[in-house]
Amino acid sequence: MGVPSFYRWLTRKYETIVVDAKEEKGECVDSSLPNPNGMEFDNLYLDMNGIIHPCFHPEDNADIGAPKTFDQVFTNIFGYIDRLFNIVRPRRLLYLAIDGVAPRAKMNQQRTRRFRNAKDAEQIEKEEERLRRQFMLDGKQLLPKQETELADSNIITPGTEFMFKLSKELQGYIQLRMKNDPGWKDVKVLLSDSSVPGEGEHKIFSFIRLQRTFTEYDPNTQHCVYGLDADLIMLALATHEIHFSILREVNWYVIQCGEKEMSEKVYNAKKSAKHYQFLHLWILREYLKLDMEINDPPEKFQPDFERLVDDFIFICFFSGNDFLPHMPTLYIHEGCIDLLMHVYKKEFKVFGGYLVDMQRANDKKSGYIKLKRVEKFILLVGNYEENIFRKRADQRGRMLRKILKEYEDSRFDDENQDVGTSELHLSTLRISGNFSEDLHTSANGVNDPELILRNTKELKDKLREYIWKAADSFQNGGLGSDKVKLNLPGYRDRYYMEKFELTSTVDIEQIRRSVVEKYTEGLCWVTLYYFAGVPSWTWYYPYHYGPFASDMKGLSQVKLHFQKGLPFKPFEQLMGVFPPRSAHALPIPYQKLMKDEDSSIIDFYQTGQDFQIDVDGTRHTWQGICKLPFIEESRLLAETRKLECELQADEVIRNSEGLDMLFLGRTSSEIICDRQNVDSNEHFHERNIDAKLSHGLNGSVLLKEENVADKLSLYDNDILCVFYKLPPHRMHYPRKLEGVVVPEETITEADVHETQLWHENQGHRQWKTNKNVTDSTPAGAVIVKGAGLGWGSGRGKAIAAESARPSGAPGKMEKMTPNSNFCWNSLTGHNRPHNFNSPLQQHNEKWRPSFGRGTQVTETYKPYQPQVNKVQLARGETRIAEKLSFNQQDTRYARQARNLSRGETQEPYHHANDNVWRATSFGRGEAQAAWTSSSNERANSNVWRSTGSARWETQAAWTSSSNEQANSNVWQARQSGIGEGKAAMTSTSNQSTNNNTWGSMKSGRGHWRGESRAR
Repeated sequence: MGVPSFYRWLTRKYETIVVDAKEEKGECVDSSLPNPNGMEFDNLYLDMNGIIHPCFHPEDNADIGAPKTFDQVFTNIFGYIDRLFNIVRPRRLLYLAIDGVAPRAKMNQQRTRRFRNAKDAEQIEKEEERLRRQFMLDGKQLLPKQETELADSNIITPGTEFMFKLSKELQGYIQLRMKNDPGWKDVKVLLSDSSVPGEGEHKIFSFIRLQRTFTEYDPNTQHCVYGLDADLIMLALATHEIHFSILREVNWYVIQCGEKEMSEKVYNAKKSAKHYQFLHLWILREYLKLDMEINDPPEKFQPDFERLVDDFIFICFFSGNDFLPHMPTLYIHEGCIDLLMHVYKKEFKVFGGYLVDMQRANDKKSGYIKLKRVEKFILLVGNYEENIFRKRADQRGRMLRKILKEYEDSRFDDENQDVGTSELHLSTLRISGNFSEDLHTSANGVNDPELILRNTKELKDKLREYIWKAADSFQNGGLGSDKVKLNLPGYRDRYYMEKFELTSTVDIEQIRRSVVEKYTEGLCWVTLYYFAGVPSWTWYYPYHYGPFASDMKGLSQVKLHFQKGLPFKPFEQLMGVFPPRSAHALPIPYQKLMKDEDSSIIDFYQTGQDFQIDVDGTRHTWQGICKLPFIEESRLLAETRKLECELQADEVIRNSEGLDMLFLGRTSSEIICDRQNVDSNEHFHERNIDAKLSHGLNGSVLLKEENVADKLSLYDNDILCVFYKLPPHRMHYPRKLEGVVVPEETITEADVHETQLWHENQGHRQWKTNKNVTDSTPAGAVIVKGAGLGWGSGRGKAIAAESARPSGAPGKMEKMTPNSNFCWNSLTGHNRPHNFNSPLQQHNEKWRPSFGRGTQVTETYKPYQPQVNKVQLARGETRIAEKLSFNQQDTRYARQARNLSRGETQEPYHHANDNVWRATSFGRGEAQAAWTSSSNERANSNVWRSTGSARWETQAAWTSSSNEQANSNVWQARQSGIGEGKAAMTSTSNQSTNNNTWGSMKSGRGHWRGESRAR
């Protein structure tokens, strides 16, 4: 799974890294034709567990047509692969990787997940039985519960009969496609099934890293990997391959419980078809190059972008992953990666340089990680802890108050309108007036198939709602607990006492040092795992909780050494991760170890029957920590290996380590051997592949005893299947390879936005602000150098605010004088200079816009006094909220202001050391309006910047830009108008005088727009 929610965070921050995938529709798609996505791929890699799970248990569990047998799942998987193949259309290699036995560090997470799944499934089954009894009492007929081979999703684990059969079926499927599909004809296919140790995605990237070390490798190979794990992005970045894309489904994000109509729409959309996106790695690298630029490096610093990419991957590990719990300081939904990046850029000079050097990954003295720098870095992150905890507590308090208010408001509502799961609600349903309607008095209605289907779907919907509510402590009547209270003094001692079950504060320091030591080992283990492969099959983090960032003092003193060890055998892993509920998937002798009271390791499973889930300080149960006891490896292996002699022949095969399988068509098999001179029964010795003939594929092969399933002789069979072995381990070069052609860069500084730190945002959302706005920033389509003296917009008659003038009539023009507060312009007045001078500096006035629907705001100020920004929010048919941004600075005062947009979110303004002021605002409405303004006034140049876009029904946009220069006083303005799909006009006015500059802009729908006035 990698870093939770990482993909969502990344694609929201760097929006253009993803593009929608194009695919041809129809049952018969010729995948040998050019790719409709405008680029050709050489290699396609499939992380098969991302395919197996949705085919095994579809997300829409209300779907009555869900698979019930292994064969149905296999058919779904084949169709899934076909669709992905037709989208990508690889020309050289297809690699199918299924999760094998995982490292011990991963097994702990697998054990937790499977025990939790079993516990949840048991509760859901009880609730379903109760609902079925209730429906029966209400006279609602249901489809009977169907027998299924798929009742336990835990069988998607190496060593089970299901995974063994899946491997056999995939071998036959590959052979069939290579024989009959023209797109598969010249493609080599690698199948790494569950008998090959290692997680699927890590097997894929170990293969890529090794291929890159050979001179025959093509550095311009176009890679595409499919998978649902977010860590695919970091694994791909760690290869330093340029031409890399990641294919995955478009995510349907959170659906709030109770939003029934929207839920149904999304559910139906999911059922109809999945949509796919490509994430292009070369574009992500462009973003990182700009966004992580070091502005104040140490002396004699040598910039190396490839090392900066490695550092980005490394700091993301602090946000949590499958091998380490997250720190209580850092949650990704609270923008922790933004914080890590902020500290990294700001404090780079303080901690002294890059954090990792992966060219030294094989260094026995751990030279690949600069622990002294890492310690300084994470302690600097820890400086933000108290602010984060305060914000978290405030947010929790607001949520609790909201829940309590909703509860009070709903106390007198009709209970029948609330679908619930308590006995009280169910009793209400029993006596409801709908009973007779649902029962149907006619004999024919009782057995109506359509009615039975509707009732069954209703039951599934209620069950799904039960699952949602059961996972939300706020929705099911609880208000959660918060024993540690991180926002109050003494939280550190309370944390260690509560989470680590200490009885004395004397033990706190000792446990803290141990936690820091093991967490540091974990960071190093994960780093090596992502960049070089498994450093140790036996290492694991021995605690359920992580340390505070501020507690990491002393990590640089940790001595690192990993013993490689060996992976578990499949049945050993099953015993390590399975709950007793899944014992049916084990051989009978192993089942006894798990269930018999006299088993010497029964404590591994009895304590797991009713394990604790720590939801303290969280809202949802899935956020809780499962406090399962860790398996003692020596005791487990001692008992399981006594039973190997009792296994049946097929069970011995399932418990054995296998090899990858390479499938070759007749045209490409000559790179292996002379098929005419080799009989199918001959066991030739291991042979190296000729990489020059195989498009850079390196490794060696062994002939299988049977050629796939039909056992034909080599010279009669169109498909050759051999065992494939990776080349011996070689040091990976974590840099761009010589000869690679880098795509032309398309990302500019204007595309990079800096997200406000979560704990500094006083609203509920993170707002983007324009970044890299300097005097040297070139003019662009969005951020225009020198823009921002003023703007006006409106839909109809405007009403003067804070003015002696009662109103402004459409079509009327008022002459501008030095004493005027403002002026109006008619439709006939555009492109006309005003032909008069008005030194605003003498009258203490600033520009003033009009906006909204008949609302205007006037800004005036007095020198050397704090300013007050008066904002009026207008609401029109599109429910757009806009705001006026304003900045005035002098030698004594610099103003900060915040604007509250529609009572929902707050947007804070800030100014930096150079008195640069930026502001952003996003509107909401039927057209999803958004506009942004930013400005900066400097004492010497008086340069203003501003951008804006306003949305009405046509989602039109307008931008005004202007620049006042000290010597020439040249003013320029551009504007495009708005309307309901009608014409847009542009007005430009330029008047240069010795003292001041004026400009006007206007567009309308038969009326007029307020005009801007600037100094």
